[in-house]
Amino acid sequence: MNKLKQLLATGVVATIMSTAAQAEYGLNMPVGVTETSRQVYDLHMLILWVCVAIGVVVFGAMIYSMIYHRKSKGAVASQFHESMTAELVWTVIPFIILVVMAVPATTVLIDMHDSSEADMQIKVTGYQWKWHYEYIGEDIEFFSSLDAASNEARQVGSDIDPATVENYLLDVDKPLVIPVGKKVSFLLTAADVIHAWWVPDFGWKKDAVPGFINEAWVRVDKVGVYRGQCAELCGRDHGFMPIVVEVKSEADYAVWVAEQKGAAAAAKLASIEDLDPRELKQKGKKVYRANCVACHQVKGEGIPGVFPAITGSVIATGDINNHINMIMNGKAGTAMAAYKDQLSDVDLAAVITYQRNSLGNKVGDAVQPAEIAALR
Repeated sequence: MNKLKQLLATGVVATIMSTAAQAEYGLNMPVGVTETSRQVYDLHMLILWVCVAIGVVVFGAMIYSMIYHRKSKGAVASQFHESMTAELVWTVIPFIILVVMAVPATTVLIDMHDSSEADMQIKVTGYQWKWHYEYIGEDIEFFSSLDAASNEARQVGSDIDPATVENYLLDVDKPLVIPVGKKVSFLLTAADVIHAWWVPDFGWKKDAVPGFINEAWVRVDKVGVYRGQCAELCGRDHGFMPIVVEVKSEADYAVWVAEQKGAAAAAKLASIEDLDPRELKQKGKKVYRANCVACHQVKGEGIPGVFPAITGSVIATGDINNHINMIMNGKAGTAMAAYKDQLSDVDLAAVITYQRNSLGNKVGDAVQPAEIAALR
Protein backbone atom coordinates (compact mmCIF):
# COMPACT_ATOMS: atom_id res chain seq x y z
CA MET A 1 0.00 0.00 0.00
CA ASN A 2 2.84 2.39 0.85
CA LYS A 3 4.49 1.58 -2.48
CA LEU A 4 1.24 2.33 -4.30
CA LYS A 5 0.98 5.67 -2.51
CA GLN A 6 4.51 6.52 -3.56
CA LEU A 7 3.74 5.63 -7.16
CA LEU A 8 0.67 7.82 -7.04
CA ALA A 9 2.65 10.63 -5.49
CA THR A 10 5.39 10.49 -8.08
CA GLY A 11 2.89 10.57 -10.91
CA VAL A 12 3.58 7.12 -12.40
CA VAL A 13 -0.06 6.05 -12.30
CA ALA A 14 -1.14 9.46 -13.61
CA THR A 15 1.25 9.07 -16.52
CA ILE A 16 -0.11 5.62 -17.42
CA MET A 17 -3.72 6.82 -17.23
CA SER A 18 -2.93 9.91 -19.29
CA THR A 19 -1.12 7.86 -21.93
CA ALA A 20 -4.06 5.49 -22.24
CA ALA A 21 -6.53 8.36 -22.43
CA GLN A 22 -4.62 10.24 -25.11
CA ALA A 23 -3.38 7.35 -27.25
CA GLU A 24 -4.15 7.62 -30.95
CA TYR A 25 -5.19 4.44 -32.68
CA GLY A 26 -4.53 5.46 -36.27
CA LEU A 27 -3.84 2.74 -38.80
CA ASN A 28 -0.91 4.57 -40.35
CA MET A 29 1.80 7.05 -39.40
CA PRO A 30 0.99 10.77 -39.83
CA VAL A 31 2.14 12.62 -42.94
CA GLY A 32 3.36 15.62 -40.90
CA VAL A 33 3.93 19.23 -41.89
CA THR A 34 7.54 19.25 -43.06
CA GLU A 35 9.43 18.09 -46.13
CA THR A 36 11.26 15.55 -43.99
CA SER A 37 8.06 14.09 -42.55
CA ARG A 38 6.59 13.74 -46.04
CA GLN A 39 9.75 12.01 -47.29
CA VAL A 40 9.64 9.63 -44.34
CA TYR A 41 5.96 8.91 -44.98
CA ASP A 42 6.56 8.26 -48.69
CA LEU A 43 9.51 5.98 -47.85
CA HIS A 44 7.37 4.14 -45.31
CA MET A 45 4.63 3.57 -47.89
CA LEU A 46 7.14 2.44 -50.54
CA ILE A 47 8.69 -0.15 -48.23
CA LEU A 48 5.24 -1.22 -47.04
CA TRP A 49 4.06 -1.99 -50.56
CA VAL A 50 7.32 -3.77 -51.40
CA CYS A 51 6.77 -5.97 -48.35
CA VAL A 52 3.14 -6.52 -49.36
CA ALA A 53 4.22 -7.58 -52.86
CA ILE A 54 6.82 -9.97 -51.44
CA GLY A 55 4.23 -11.40 -49.07
CA VAL A 56 1.71 -11.92 -51.87
CA VAL A 57 4.26 -13.71 -54.09
CA VAL A 58 5.76 -15.90 -51.34
CA PHE A 59 2.52 -16.87 -49.61
CA GLY A 60 0.71 -17.14 -52.94
CA ALA A 61 3.30 -19.66 -54.16
CA MET A 62 3.08 -21.57 -50.86
CA ILE A 63 -0.72 -21.75 -50.91
CA TYR A 64 -0.80 -22.71 -54.61
CA SER A 65 1.74 -25.47 -54.00
CA MET A 66 -0.12 -26.82 -50.98
CA ILE A 67 -3.37 -27.01 -52.95
CA TYR A 68 -2.24 -28.29 -56.37
CA HIS A 69 0.92 -30.21 -55.49
CA ARG A 70 -0.19 -32.13 -52.44
CA LYS A 71 0.55 -35.80 -51.95
CA SER A 72 -3.12 -36.79 -52.12
CA LYS A 73 -3.15 -35.67 -55.75
CA GLY A 74 -0.15 -37.83 -56.54
CA ALA A 75 2.36 -35.00 -56.76
CA VAL A 76 6.03 -36.00 -56.60
CA ALA A 77 8.52 -33.46 -55.25
CA SER A 78 11.22 -32.29 -57.64
CA GLN A 79 14.83 -32.65 -56.54
CA PHE A 80 17.08 -29.61 -56.96
CA HIS A 81 19.22 -29.78 -53.82
CA GLU A 82 22.39 -28.43 -55.46
CA SER A 83 20.83 -26.41 -58.26
CA MET A 84 22.99 -23.39 -59.13
CA THR A 85 19.99 -21.74 -60.76
CA ALA A 86 17.91 -21.96 -57.58
CA GLU A 87 20.83 -20.68 -55.47
CA LEU A 88 21.26 -17.66 -57.77
CA VAL A 89 17.55 -16.88 -57.88
CA TRP A 90 17.01 -16.74 -54.12
CA THR A 91 20.27 -14.83 -53.61
CA VAL A 92 20.18 -12.29 -56.44
CA ILE A 93 16.49 -11.36 -56.21
CA PRO A 94 16.57 -10.47 -52.48
CA PHE A 95 19.80 -8.53 -53.09
CA ILE A 96 18.15 -6.50 -55.85
CA ILE A 97 15.12 -5.85 -53.62
CA LEU A 98 17.38 -4.62 -50.79
CA VAL A 99 19.24 -2.27 -53.16
CA VAL A 100 15.95 -0.91 -54.49
CA MET A 101 14.86 -0.14 -50.91
CA ALA A 102 18.28 1.13 -49.76
CA VAL A 103 18.65 3.84 -52.40
CA PRO A 104 15.60 5.97 -51.40
CA ALA A 105 16.20 5.23 -47.70
CA THR A 106 19.78 6.51 -47.93
CA THR A 107 18.61 9.62 -49.79
CA VAL A 108 16.08 10.44 -47.07
CA LEU A 109 18.61 9.83 -44.27
CA ILE A 110 21.15 12.13 -45.92
CA ASP A 111 18.54 14.87 -46.30
CA MET A 112 17.41 14.46 -42.68
CA HIS A 113 20.96 15.05 -41.40
CA ASP A 114 21.83 17.96 -43.69
CA SER A 115 21.37 20.96 -41.40
CA SER A 116 23.62 23.24 -43.48
CA GLU A 117 22.49 26.60 -44.90
CA ALA A 118 20.01 27.11 -42.07
CA ASP A 119 18.24 30.46 -41.72
CA MET A 120 18.52 30.33 -37.91
CA GLN A 121 19.88 28.18 -35.10
CA ILE A 122 18.32 27.22 -31.76
CA LYS A 123 20.16 25.43 -28.98
CA VAL A 124 17.88 23.00 -27.11
CA THR A 125 18.98 21.75 -23.69
CA GLY A 126 17.04 19.12 -21.78
CA TYR A 127 16.70 19.38 -18.01
CA GLN A 128 14.80 17.27 -15.51
CA TRP A 129 12.06 18.08 -16.44
CA LYS A 130 11.89 21.04 -18.79
CA TRP A 131 13.46 22.40 -21.96
CA HIS A 132 15.77 25.38 -22.35
CA TYR A 133 15.73 27.20 -25.70
CA GLU A 134 18.47 29.60 -26.77
CA TYR A 135 18.16 31.49 -30.05
CA ILE A 136 21.72 31.77 -31.34
CA GLY A 137 22.59 35.35 -32.26
CA GLU A 138 19.25 36.77 -31.07
CA ASP A 139 19.91 37.18 -27.32
CA ILE A 140 16.68 35.29 -26.59
CA GLU A 141 16.52 32.35 -24.20
CA PHE A 142 13.95 30.84 -21.88
CA PHE A 143 12.82 27.65 -20.16
CA SER A 144 9.69 25.82 -21.26
CA SER A 145 7.87 23.79 -18.59
CA LEU A 146 4.59 21.94 -18.18
CA ASP A 147 1.74 24.46 -18.00
CA ALA A 148 0.25 25.37 -14.62
CA ALA A 149 -3.19 23.86 -15.33
CA SER A 150 -1.79 20.41 -16.16
CA ASN A 151 0.73 20.61 -13.35
CA GLU A 152 -1.98 21.34 -10.81
CA ALA A 153 -4.38 18.70 -12.14
CA ARG A 154 -1.77 15.93 -11.99
CA GLN A 155 -1.07 16.43 -8.28
CA VAL A 156 -2.32 13.85 -5.81
CA GLY A 157 -5.49 15.09 -4.13
CA SER A 158 -6.05 17.94 -6.58
CA ASP A 159 -9.64 16.76 -7.23
CA ILE A 160 -9.32 18.15 -10.77
CA ASP A 161 -10.58 15.96 -13.59
CA PRO A 162 -7.76 15.83 -16.20
CA ALA A 163 -10.42 15.60 -18.93
CA THR A 164 -11.41 19.18 -18.11
CA VAL A 165 -7.87 20.48 -18.78
CA GLU A 166 -7.28 21.40 -22.41
CA ASN A 167 -4.23 19.65 -23.89
CA TYR A 168 -3.61 17.90 -20.58
CA LEU A 169 0.12 17.16 -20.18
CA LEU A 170 0.73 18.45 -23.71
CA ASP A 171 0.90 22.19 -23.03
CA VAL A 172 3.67 24.43 -21.73
CA ASP A 173 4.05 27.85 -20.15
CA LYS A 174 6.35 29.13 -22.92
CA PRO A 175 6.28 27.46 -26.35
CA LEU A 176 9.15 27.45 -28.79
CA VAL A 177 8.37 29.94 -31.57
CA ILE A 178 9.79 29.71 -35.11
CA PRO A 179 8.92 31.37 -38.44
CA VAL A 180 7.09 29.52 -41.18
CA GLY A 181 9.03 28.50 -44.28
CA LYS A 182 12.47 29.03 -42.73
CA LYS A 183 15.08 26.32 -42.23
CA VAL A 184 15.72 26.09 -38.49
CA SER A 185 18.75 24.18 -37.25
CA PHE A 186 18.60 22.65 -33.77
CA LEU A 187 21.62 21.95 -31.58
CA LEU A 188 20.48 19.45 -28.97
CA THR A 189 22.16 18.57 -25.68
CA ALA A 190 21.24 17.89 -22.04
CA ALA A 191 22.36 19.17 -18.65
CA ASP A 192 21.74 16.06 -16.55
CA VAL A 193 20.50 12.82 -18.16
CA ILE A 194 19.59 11.69 -21.67
CA HIS A 195 16.42 13.28 -23.05
CA ALA A 196 14.92 13.13 -26.55
CA TRP A 197 13.26 16.01 -28.41
CA TRP A 198 10.31 14.71 -30.44
CA VAL A 199 7.50 16.43 -32.31
CA PRO A 200 5.68 13.78 -34.42
CA ASP A 201 4.51 16.24 -37.07
CA PHE A 202 8.16 17.09 -37.85
CA GLY A 203 9.02 13.54 -38.83
CA TRP A 204 12.03 12.94 -36.58
CA LYS A 205 13.27 12.76 -33.01
CA LYS A 206 16.76 13.36 -31.70
CA ASP A 207 18.46 12.41 -28.45
CA ALA A 208 19.76 15.17 -26.18
CA VAL A 209 22.85 13.70 -24.51
CA PRO A 210 24.93 15.40 -21.77
CA GLY A 211 28.33 16.44 -23.10
CA PHE A 212 27.37 15.97 -26.77
CA ILE A 213 25.73 18.15 -29.42
CA ASN A 214 23.34 16.46 -31.85
CA GLU A 215 22.04 18.36 -34.86
CA ALA A 216 18.67 18.33 -36.59
CA TRP A 217 16.64 20.72 -38.67
CA VAL A 218 13.11 21.56 -39.66
CA ARG A 219 11.31 23.72 -42.19
CA VAL A 220 7.60 23.95 -41.39
CA ASP A 221 5.35 24.94 -44.29
CA LYS A 222 2.18 25.61 -42.31
CA VAL A 223 1.43 28.10 -39.55
CA GLY A 224 0.10 26.39 -36.44
CA VAL A 225 0.85 24.80 -33.07
CA TYR A 226 2.59 21.42 -32.97
CA ARG A 227 2.98 19.29 -29.86
CA GLY A 228 5.40 16.62 -28.78
CA GLN A 229 7.07 15.10 -25.73
CA CYS A 230 10.38 13.92 -24.39
CA ALA A 231 10.81 10.46 -25.92
CA GLU A 232 13.47 9.15 -23.53
CA LEU A 233 12.85 7.73 -20.05
CA CYS A 234 14.58 10.59 -18.24
CA GLY A 235 13.34 10.13 -14.68
CA ARG A 236 10.27 10.23 -12.46
CA ASP A 237 8.66 13.21 -14.21
CA HIS A 238 9.39 12.01 -17.74
CA GLY A 239 5.67 12.05 -18.54
CA PHE A 240 5.43 15.74 -17.64
CA MET A 241 7.96 17.16 -20.11
CA PRO A 242 5.97 18.22 -23.18
CA ILE A 243 7.15 20.19 -26.20
CA VAL A 244 5.07 22.85 -27.93
CA VAL A 245 6.25 24.58 -31.10
CA GLU A 246 4.31 27.58 -32.36
CA VAL A 247 4.94 28.37 -36.02
CA LYS A 248 4.18 32.00 -36.89
CA SER A 249 4.16 34.02 -40.09
CA GLU A 250 7.32 36.06 -40.69
CA ALA A 251 5.56 39.27 -39.64
CA ASP A 252 4.16 37.76 -36.43
CA TYR A 253 7.51 36.17 -35.66
CA ALA A 254 9.25 39.55 -35.96
CA VAL A 255 6.74 41.00 -33.49
CA TRP A 256 7.36 38.10 -31.10
CA VAL A 257 11.15 38.60 -31.27
CA ALA A 258 10.73 42.29 -30.42
CA GLU A 259 8.48 41.39 -27.48
CA GLN A 260 11.00 38.87 -26.13
CA LYS A 261 13.85 41.34 -26.32
CA GLY A 262 11.73 43.94 -24.57
CA ALA A 263 10.84 41.47 -21.82
CA ALA A 264 14.52 40.51 -21.40
CA ALA A 265 15.46 44.18 -21.01
CA ALA A 266 12.69 44.64 -18.43
CA ALA A 267 13.89 41.57 -16.52
CA LYS A 268 17.43 42.94 -16.37
CA LEU A 269 16.09 46.24 -15.05
CA ALA A 270 13.98 44.43 -12.45
CA SER A 271 17.03 42.50 -11.24
CA ILE A 272 18.66 45.70 -9.98
CA GLU A 273 15.55 47.18 -8.38
CA ASP A 274 14.06 46.32 -5.01
CA LEU A 275 10.61 44.80 -5.32
CA ASP A 276 7.76 44.91 -2.84
CA PRO A 277 7.66 41.69 -0.75
CA ARG A 278 4.00 41.22 -1.67
CA GLU A 279 4.90 41.36 -5.36
CA LEU A 280 7.72 38.87 -4.75
CA LYS A 281 5.33 36.47 -2.98
CA GLN A 282 2.77 36.72 -5.77
CA LYS A 283 5.37 35.97 -8.43
CA GLY A 284 7.02 33.36 -6.21
CA LYS A 285 3.79 31.38 -6.06
CA LYS A 286 3.83 30.98 -9.85
CA VAL A 287 7.51 30.01 -9.85
CA TYR A 288 6.91 27.50 -7.05
CA ARG A 289 4.01 25.85 -8.84
CA ALA A 290 5.99 25.61 -12.07
CA ASN A 291 9.19 24.20 -10.55
CA CYS A 292 8.74 22.91 -6.99
CA VAL A 293 5.23 21.56 -6.61
CA ALA A 294 5.95 18.13 -8.13
CA CYS A 295 8.16 17.18 -5.18
CA HIS A 296 7.08 19.48 -2.37
CA GLN A 297 3.35 19.50 -3.24
CA VAL A 298 0.91 22.41 -3.57
CA LYS A 299 0.66 23.14 0.16
CA GLY A 300 4.33 22.50 0.87
CA GLU A 301 3.72 19.28 2.79
CA GLY A 302 6.12 17.24 0.66
CA ILE A 303 5.86 13.45 0.37
CA PRO A 304 6.79 11.72 3.65
CA GLY A 305 9.79 9.48 3.23
CA VAL A 306 10.35 10.66 -0.35
CA PHE A 307 10.55 14.46 -0.55
CA PRO A 308 10.89 16.84 2.43
CA ALA A 309 8.24 19.38 3.35
CA ILE A 310 8.70 23.12 2.90
CA THR A 311 6.27 23.87 5.69
CA GLY A 312 8.20 24.28 8.94
CA SER A 313 11.46 23.07 7.41
CA VAL A 314 14.83 24.14 8.81
CA ILE A 315 15.83 25.50 5.41
CA ALA A 316 12.71 27.60 4.80
CA THR A 317 12.48 28.98 8.34
CA GLY A 318 16.17 29.17 9.27
CA ASP A 319 19.14 31.18 8.00
CA ILE A 320 18.12 32.81 4.72
CA ASN A 321 21.63 32.36 3.31
CA ASN A 322 21.32 28.57 3.62
CA HIS A 323 17.96 28.79 1.88
CA ILE A 324 19.41 30.81 -0.97
CA ASN A 325 22.33 28.38 -1.33
CA MET A 326 19.99 25.39 -1.41
CA ILE A 327 17.78 26.86 -4.14
CA MET A 328 20.67 28.12 -6.26
CA ASN A 329 23.09 25.20 -5.96
CA GLY A 330 20.87 22.26 -5.05
CA LYS A 331 22.00 19.38 -2.86
CA ALA A 332 24.31 16.63 -4.07
CA GLY A 333 23.00 13.09 -3.80
CA THR A 334 19.35 14.14 -3.71
CA ALA A 335 16.65 15.07 -6.20
CA MET A 336 17.10 18.75 -5.28
CA ALA A 337 18.29 20.39 -8.50
CA ALA A 338 20.39 23.53 -8.79
CA TYR A 339 18.22 26.37 -10.09
CA LYS A 340 20.98 28.94 -10.48
CA ASP A 341 21.07 28.47 -14.24
CA GLN A 342 17.39 27.64 -14.64
CA LEU A 343 15.73 30.68 -13.04
CA SER A 344 16.31 34.40 -13.34
CA ASP A 345 17.41 36.58 -10.43
CA VAL A 346 13.83 37.80 -10.02
CA ASP A 347 12.38 34.29 -10.07
CA LEU A 348 14.91 33.00 -7.55
CA ALA A 349 14.27 35.91 -5.18
CA ALA A 350 10.53 35.48 -5.59
CA VAL A 351 10.36 31.74 -4.91
CA ILE A 352 12.61 31.99 -1.85
CA THR A 353 10.51 34.83 -0.45
CA TYR A 354 7.32 32.85 -1.16
CA GLN A 355 8.60 29.72 0.57
CA ARG A 356 9.61 31.66 3.67
CA ASN A 357 6.33 33.55 3.96
CA SER A 358 3.71 31.13 2.63
CA LEU A 359 2.94 27.40 2.79
CA GLY A 360 2.48 27.72 6.56
CA ASN A 361 5.74 29.64 7.08
CA LYS A 362 5.79 33.22 8.42
CA VAL A 363 9.44 34.21 8.73
CA GLY A 364 8.77 37.79 7.64
CA ASP A 365 11.95 38.37 5.64
CA ALA A 366 12.57 38.66 1.90
CA VAL A 367 15.41 38.41 -0.60
CA GLN A 368 15.83 40.87 -3.46
CA PRO A 369 16.95 40.09 -7.04
CA ALA A 370 20.04 42.25 -6.59
CA GLU A 371 21.21 39.97 -3.77
CA ILE A 372 20.89 36.95 -6.04
CA ALA A 373 22.75 38.75 -8.82
CA ALA A 374 25.60 39.56 -6.43
CA LEU A 375 25.93 35.90 -5.43
CA ARG A 376 26.33 34.77 -9.02
